[in-house]
Amino acid sequence: MLRKKTNGVARRGQRTTLLAEAANASVDRRAFLRGSGLAIGGLSAIAATGGTVTQATAQTATQKAVEIKKSICTHCSVGCTVLAEVADGVWIGQEPGWDSPFNLGSHCAKGASVREHAHGERRLKYPMKKVGGEWTRISWDQAINEIGDQMLAIRDESGPDSVYWLGSAKHSNEQAYLFRKFAAYWGTNNVDHQARICHSTTVAGVANTWGYGAMTNSYNDIHNSRAIFIIGGNPAEAHPVSLLHVLRAKEQNNAPLIVCDPRFTRTAAHADEYVQFRPGSDVALVWGILWHIFENGWEDKQFIRTRVWGMDQIREEVAAWTPEEVERVTGVPGSQLNRVARTLANNRPGTVIWCMGGTQHTNGNNNTRAYCILQLALGNMGVAGGGTNIFRGHDNVQGATDLGVLADTLPGYYGLSDGSWAHWARVWDEDLDWLKGRFSDATFGDEKMMNLNGIPVSRWIDGVLEDKENLDQPDNTRAMVLWGHAPNSQTRMVEMKTAMEKLDLLVVVDPYPTVSAVLHDRTDGVYLLPAATQFETRGSVTASNRSLQWREQVVAPLFESLPDHVIMAKFARKFGFEDRLFRHIEMDGDDEPNIEDITREFNRGMWTIGYTGQSPERLKMHMENQHTFDRTTLRANGGPADGDYYGLPWPSWGTAEMNHPGSANLYDVSLPVAEGGMGFRARFGVEHEGDNLLADGVAPVGSEIPDGYPEFTMQMLVDLGWDKDLTPYERRMIEWVSGFADQRPGMGEEVGETSQQGEIPSDYIEKVGGVNWKTDLSGGIQRVAIKHGCAPYGNAKARAVVWTFPDPVPIHREPLYTSRRDLVEDYPTYEDKKFWRVPTLYASIQKNDFSKDYPIILTSGRLVEYEGGGDETRSNPWLAELQQDMFIEINPRDANNLGVRDGAQVWVEGPEGGKVKVMAMVTPRVAAGVAFMPFHFGGHFQGEDLRAKYPDGADPYVLGESTNTAQTYGYDSVTQMQETKATLCKIMPA
Repeated sequence: MLRKKTNGVARRGQRTTLLAEAANASVDRRAFLRGSGLAIGGLSAIAATGGTVTQATAQTATQKAVEIKKSICTHCSVGCTVLAEVADGVWIGQEPGWDSPFNLGSHCAKGASVREHAHGERRLKYPMKKVGGEWTRISWDQAINEIGDQMLAIRDESGPDSVYWLGSAKHSNEQAYLFRKFAAYWGTNNVDHQARICHSTTVAGVANTWGYGAMTNSYNDIHNSRAIFIIGGNPAEAHPVSLLHVLRAKEQNNAPLIVCDPRFTRTAAHADEYVQFRPGSDVALVWGILWHIFENGWEDKQFIRTRVWGMDQIREEVAAWTPEEVERVTGVPGSQLNRVARTLANNRPGTVIWCMGGTQHTNGNNNTRAYCILQLALGNMGVAGGGTNIFRGHDNVQGATDLGVLADTLPGYYGLSDGSWAHWARVWDEDLDWLKGRFSDATFGDEKMMNLNGIPVSRWIDGVLEDKENLDQPDNTRAMVLWGHAPNSQTRMVEMKTAMEKLDLLVVVDPYPTVSAVLHDRTDGVYLLPAATQFETRGSVTASNRSLQWREQVVAPLFESLPDHVIMAKFARKFGFEDRLFRHIEMDGDDEPNIEDITREFNRGMWTIGYTGQSPERLKMHMENQHTFDRTTLRANGGPADGDYYGLPWPSWGTAEMNHPGSANLYDVSLPVAEGGMGFRARFGVEHEGDNLLADGVAPVGSEIPDGYPEFTMQMLVDLGWDKDLTPYERRMIEWVSGFADQRPGMGEEVGETSQQGEIPSDYIEKVGGVNWKTDLSGGIQRVAIKHGCAPYGNAKARAVVWTFPDPVPIHREPLYTSRRDLVEDYPTYEDKKFWRVPTLYASIQKNDFSKDYPIILTSGRLVEYEGGGDETRSNPWLAELQQDMFIEINPRDANNLGVRDGAQVWVEGPEGGKVKVMAMVTPRVAAGVAFMPFHFGGHFQGEDLRAKYPDGADPYVLGESTNTAQTYGYDSVTQMQETKATLCKIMPA
């Protein structure tokens, strides 16, 4: 069922011909690539099979001084180490990091070719703007001045919210942090990044179940799994190196691999049990499995009693999902789900893995919570080999999310409340009143703009096109900055084209021009700014398992590109807040903020998730000693990092001086907190409707409180008598944070006598007691709690029922565009509502029956060769050769009924009118009535080739239609995640 990309014919003769051709200087490289077809398959196969690409002239190389620079692959979130060979400032070769506990000397095709990402000749080489429809080269000074003047004019006329700052999962942690801080100083929460459209429903669902919205264990911990349950994920293509860890458990532990997916993927080819279900019916499928678990008493009753709240309400909902009803909704026979349930019950601990197949739905938050509840029922949380291993997409989408490049929070998930702004103003030593003055003074409802969620990136189009009377901000979006973002990764591209053309100003900051340069028909008001790649700078990046790794700078920025933080500094200077933004950050030369200083600044503020212990020095030491870390536990066995977990996966509590090792597996009570243990987070209060929400008789090993307890505050330390363990500096800092003391103590400063050494004022506890583990800038509350064996964030039960969400108990709801009209009455969508500043449609769309004209379910996903919007990877000749055509997978029955032959061109049209012309791939991978398209293509639009619209020499080798041109409206009820996995289409011969 898996389709070969080549015919398997030996190519040694072809390879010789290819090299001879390449030596002919008269051959244009693009023409050469096009003409070569599969001729360079022999070379690209080296990359595709995880091999190493190095310089051919080895003898010449050995005569030079070759430096080895250690960096991290810039594609998916596994975090593979790249060893770059550099001679005379030129990157001449690469190898995978053999000592890395993540990639263990392996690369996928994308990782094996990242050198070309940096050295690629299709890069944007210098700043450009469009003048009279033509791309014109300009200087950086001209670009910053012209863009800055236009933005300041828009700010004066329409307010700061009319400029949208769209950040990137491609930024380092330091750049992501600086970007969010920059947006705050500009005065807007209209800032977001790719996580909105890939895992925002994961973050919301998981964080509201047990406290933190991240992967609980690690790729490596899968080695300990006795069962592996993958739903809505295809790691064999999306995260190929991760499959090494999955297959190790499968072979070493004889762990059954269960893959649930509407499409028979390359991951499913490895499965012991493949469950093919209807797109958009994840909750029904999981409840179908739980029905058998509850019916047979296979749940972990002790775990539920002591560590879970609300499971009785889940039982009530699950009871309605009999095998017959589950089969009616999902198409999966009850006998198969009984077998799956029995397998999971008999093989514990088991891990659950998901990706965007589960998240990108109008009820995506219901899906992610259902997956979590399955693990809670089985008692698979907080144990090695268990947990929810959520595979993130871009290399730093985890870090950029943690650092707050989001429309609803500040760094560290502090939110947008007055208290959150006050905390970060203290970290920045900023005048809070000045910061408030940067924001519009408009209010909507009871919310000031400073406290109001911004427009998410999934809805920026509506910020431009919607009548401003319908928006919760003073005016429409007039300027759009797409900084490291591929627009073809978003739905509704027909409307996006209109929105781009309506903007006053469109700015694209990227190493490659992206589809943003060509989708629209603008003749002016567009600027392209060449950003450096992450190989041309240094800094930290967070892998999917929450480990931070430090990238060395491989080469100096090429062409006229600049690192992202340098570009931010240039804009800050133009806008007049450079001195404030970099108050505690030194400049390396005139323009470059010091990366290590930025790391130390977010270390001083991100107490919530424990981004405080990962100093630059500790991270660099880990990278230098990768060989000392165990390949399964990730813990160092001797050496300088002895006892640390690799990359100090957050939370790494307290200050770096406290030397907390990081937390490999979240919610593990079998370890002391000082060694990475913890219970579930107490973030939902201590009771709800009279029920206790704290853990019942369970606590981390060594805890002096052997039961559940709330989050730590100064008041709690005083009540326990533990406040006496605070140092004078820590106490004085807590007093300053509370407002009790007027002067901020310096780090390590001898503060002399504190109030507790003299007479205690009567209002002392009233003022100081409210300072908690999240706002104490000294780290003292965290240090003292851990000294007594307690987790700073408390010890609570996981929450199976989220009373603050539209569906407190996850329920199945039919997609807006559904072919199953018989299910709409039983499982309707939501009523239309307004949230995240924009009106959002649900029932008004679903009430219309589109299924007669658009009968086929359309879903989308990844390919192994490309990543994200594909601009980088389709500009890489090693990868471009491997997949040259955009296509749609069609079941043979549907193809025969439509009169479509394999390899033929077809039109695919969505019910909102967007259509694409692509190649048909007739295959039983997809069920009858379902079609699949990859989402990495761009550069064609509704049958038109846009290659001529790119700047000369900056067009990707491979272009194609974007599936999102045919994709439709639909957004998650909590996060505004876009719906891309369950819409409708019709297919016609072209």
